[in-house]
Amino acid sequence: MRRSSWTPSIVPNGHDQTVYLVLDDFGRLGRARRETDAERTDLEAVLTDLLAGQYRDPITVVAFNLAERWAGDVSEDIASELRRRGDLAGHDLSPSVEAFVERHIGPQRQLTLRLAKS
Repeated sequence: MRRSSWTPSIVPNGHDQTVYLVLDDFGRLGRARRETDAERTDLEAVLTDLLAGQYRDPITVVAFNLAERWAGDVSEDIASELRRRGDLAGHDLSPSVEAFVERHIGPQRQLTLRLAKS
C-alpha cells in the first residue's frame, strides 16, 4: 500500500496568501494555536480579533506564505500595529493585549516636554 504525503491545506483561496496564526495561553490547560475559519487568518482579521478580545492571553503571532516560501514570528510587528491603533482610537488596550504588546515592544513611555529657559 502506497502512502501519500498529501495533507489538506489550511491556506484560504489558494497558496498566494499570507496566513497569520495566534498562539494563545490557556493557563494550566496549556498553549495552542486557536482553530479559526480559513477566511479569518489574514492580517486585518487577526488584528481585529486581538483588539476585540477574542484571545485569552496571546503569546506570539506567526505568519507564513507558501507561495513565497517563508514563515516567521511577526509578533513585534503585530504589537506595534496594535499600539498604533489603540493610540489613534484614543483608548486603552485590553489587559491581555497590552501584556502582549509590552512583551514584544516594551511598555509605552510618556515623552517629556522640555521647556526652553528664557
